[in-house]
Amino acid sequence: MVTCKETRAVIIALHKKGFTGTDIAASKIAPKPTIYQVIKNFKESGSIVVKNASGRPRKSSKRQDRLLKLIQLRVRGTTSTELAQEWQQAGVSASALTVRRRLLEEGLVSRRAAKKPLLFRKNIRDRLIFCKRYRDWTAEDWGKVIFSEESPFRLFGASGKKLVRRRQGERYHQSCVMPTVKHPETIHVWGCFSAKGVGSLTILPKNTAMNKEWYQHILREQLLPTIQEQFGDEQCLFQHDGAPCHKAKVITKWLGEQNIDILGPWPGNSPDLNPIENLWSILKRRVDKQKPTNSDKLQALIMQEWAAISQDVAQKLIDIMPGWIAEVLKKKGQHYKYSLLPSTSCNCQ
Repeated sequence: MVTCKETRAVIIALHKKGFTGTDIAASKIAPKPTIYQVIKNFKESGSIVVKNASGRPRKSSKRQDRLLKLIQLRVRGTTSTELAQEWQQAGVSASALTVRRRLLEEGLVSRRAAKKPLLFRKNIRDRLIFCKRYRDWTAEDWGKVIFSEESPFRLFGASGKKLVRRRQGERYHQSCVMPTVKHPETIHVWGCFSAKGVGSLTILPKNTAMNKEWYQHILREQLLPTIQEQFGDEQCLFQHDGAPCHKAKVITKWLGEQNIDILGPWPGNSPDLNPIENLWSILKRRVDKQKPTNSDKLQALIMQEWAAISQDVAQKLIDIMPGWIAEVLKKKGQHYKYSLLPSTSCNCQ
């Protein structure tokens, strides 16, 4: 029952004059149940003041709540049931539901853990060194870089979750499931791109591992034509990560002989600094959407959709590089949500 003090005073004044609850309700000053409750409270307490209900006493003190928060922050993956058991050792007997409520009050929400490459101290230090070195680069500066990387494509291997709308009983309907196979066929590709658009893309032969011999072959047959086509005699930089075959002496020597300058040194475990990661995501979504059923169709779709990626998409991915660098510096070398930075709306569908 929620009534203001003035309304309760009027109800009691009318009651004292002999008006019944029904008579008072006829004036529509308040609902009939409320009027009867106000009169009842007045008869019991002799006052129009409504006492606050005591409710169920809280099971934990503020100090105990802070302790629960510290326990959770110490090991983020601890479940609410496990926390309830630890909390009990501190003298608080509470259910897992109560634990979740207390943590929500503290702003700790349960979410699926993000999957990111493990960053050791050296990785963090190298990321900071790299970002400080290029912190003043503009999108125009980054436009002179050719980014490259290898990536796997799996048949029936769409990554992430697939959302469907279904009726009751349709969970296993063919149109509502995402097909998987135990050992999906995997195709490995190498590609490169710059702000001028996508460059060459090559599919490695089946059961072929990338080694220094294959890598030199790819650089000669794929990278050199891309540099010539996109930059001609203009100065450009080439980016590749620190994979063993990339750092091989024969590769370093060959790149020097071709007068190809390298961006870097590139920090390890840092796919979030390479815009080609986003390009792979775009390509995989487009390919998965067409549901290839065999290896030949998968390869054909990879080449087809790669060629269909516009220069505008490539430019937008390069334009967000200064923002990524700033975010890593802001996070002191740690991971960040690199696909959705402010002021980088990129409609890359």
